[in-house]
Amino acid sequence: MKLSDFKYPLPRNLIAKQPASPRDHARMMILNRAEDSIDERKFYEIADYFQKGDCLVVNETKVFQARLYGKKEKTNAKIEVFLLRELNAEENIWDVIVDPARKVRIGNKIYFDDGKLWCEVIDNTTSRGRTVRFNHKGDFFKIIDRIGLTPLPHYIKRDATNKDKESYQTVYARVVGAVAAPTAGLHFTKALLKKLQTKGVKIAPVVLHVGLGTFRTVEVEDLTKHKMDSEFFEITSETAGIINKTIDSKHNVFAVGTSTCRAVESSVTADGHVKPAKGWTDKFIFPPYDFKVADRLITNFHLPESTLLMLSSAFAGHDLLMRGYKKAIKDGFRFYSYGDVMLVM
Repeated sequence: MKLSDFKYPLPRNLIAKQPASPRDHARMMILNRAEDSIDERKFYEIADYFQKGDCLVVNETKVFQARLYGKKEKTNAKIEVFLLRELNAEENIWDVIVDPARKVRIGNKIYFDDGKLWCEVIDNTTSRGRTVRFNHKGDFFKIIDRIGLTPLPHYIKRDATNKDKESYQTVYARVVGAVAAPTAGLHFTKALLKKLQTKGVKIAPVVLHVGLGTFRTVEVEDLTKHKMDSEFFEITSETAGIINKTIDSKHNVFAVGTSTCRAVESSVTADGHVKPAKGWTDKFIFPPYDFKVADRLITNFHLPESTLLMLSSAFAGHDLLMRGYKKAIKDGFRFYSYGDVMLVM
């Protein structure tokens, strides 16, 4: 398939700017591959699709307050510094994106929090990318949790609020490291997870720190030539055991989101099981692709021509998925990070 196969028109009024409230009351589209059918429920009814012995694989990554606003030395020009990833914890070195980039050069210092925190630009990486060294002492994540803003996606055209700090985070987020939420997981509540566990469903946590590369524009028509950014992931031996037991007992593995799918598919054995792993993955999944682990996929409605849409297409089948998207647009479903959700069976 080609990039142009993943283009579709979306009215801007369907882009969700606020989450569903309560978070498990989002609309849920059901794509049934075996029956080639499309149905609709509410997300809190998803437990009806689980059986005792199934497992739910969730991404425990936690979003940090990655968007900082500071002032450039001497000129006091306002500069946005978007934290991407920590390169060296001992020397406080980070990869960042700056805006406006034309004002930020090697050697410049940017001050935050009334001058208590500052960083110095030590290298250029891309047109907007910079490598910086911070002067901080103590727990850096504690500092930015206080002064930073929730890194809402660029298509949510409003400023982040304190409410976003909670709503743009899954209820099971535990391991700090993501600059974007694994959004399919935003629909779960603690009560809903408890209901699934009471039903005999095992929760299998993985970690994949979602980076901006997940949303990077695909610029090549030939998808085999697209390169994903590397993202850190971890699958523990305990989680691998839960998933493999589910596979061996012929029960269903539900993957919550494309990030979870990419994590487990990055650590598959020759016989179709999952092995413990810790490292980096740049796995790019697009049609055709034979999924080895997940039997069910829970996912949001994604950007046109995005890698997330391509993974969803590979899982659901392109024709069924695009019929679902066409119906979602016609019926007024809410799209993207804070939008409604889809269960692919």
